[in-house]
Amino acid sequence: MIESTCASLWEGLGPLLAGRSFTDLTHAFHPGQPHFPSFPDETREAVFDLEKGDGFTAHRYSIVGQWGTHVDPPSHFIRGGRTLDQVPVEDMLLPLVILDIANRVKVNADATPTLEDIQAWESRNGEIPAGCFVALRTGWSQRWPDTAAMANKDSDGVSHTPGWSQDVLTYLIERRSVAAVGHEQTDTDPGLATSRHDFSLETYVLARDRWQIELLANLDGLPEKGAALIATWPKPLEGSGFPARVFAIH
Repeated sequence: MIESTCASLWEGLGPLLAGRSFTDLTHAFHPGQPHFPSFPDETREAVFDLEKGDGFTAHRYSIVGQWGTHVDPPSHFIRGGRTLDQVPVEDMLLPLVILDIANRVKVNADATPTLEDIQAWESRNGEIPAGCFVALRTGWSQRWPDTAAMANKDSDGVSHTPGWSQDVLTYLIERRSVAAVGHEQTDTDPGLATSRHDFSLETYVLARDRWQIELLANLDGLPEKGAALIATWPKPLEGSGFPARVFAIH
């Protein structure tokens, strides 16, 4: 009976996946990559090494949870919020919505999405579906792994990077009940805010019991509607963040 059920499930999925494209939305992490400036760099050690005559290779990694393309659960900012192990696996496969402001970012690095962007998206595609993942396409991931280019600081040390806006996040969460959001840049909040140590937009998202993925890659070329997003990560007990492997099927 179990074999028959499994075969039936795969027989149903197989035709749906045939001919689809798979796009990896994840940066490979490594020591020296761009990261939040208060965090230490990654260290990596080969505890056992085939090149040194050992029977196998095994590395020890020392990283903070918010490293590379990573997931932030509510507990990252919110006391008592859900931790990584409390996000159910069925919530890791979601409809993907792409909100594109990349052309605006090319001429204004401080650009953020507006309600007009949402209205234009919905006029083309219908309502943003409840329970979806909304990714903000800014083109910023093309700067990876250049730390200075990612931070884009001026002579006064102020960072000029795109980010979300309060109006848009409020609309997505309160009116469309999206499950999660993601973006290419280092932070939810634009650089003008983070340079003042203002992380109010990230706090807002996590306080509404949503999770997010930061430092997404390869959003260019994805359809603005119709793709599926799969986000996976390890399951540390009471974990407050971890590198994620994220991809889209379209």
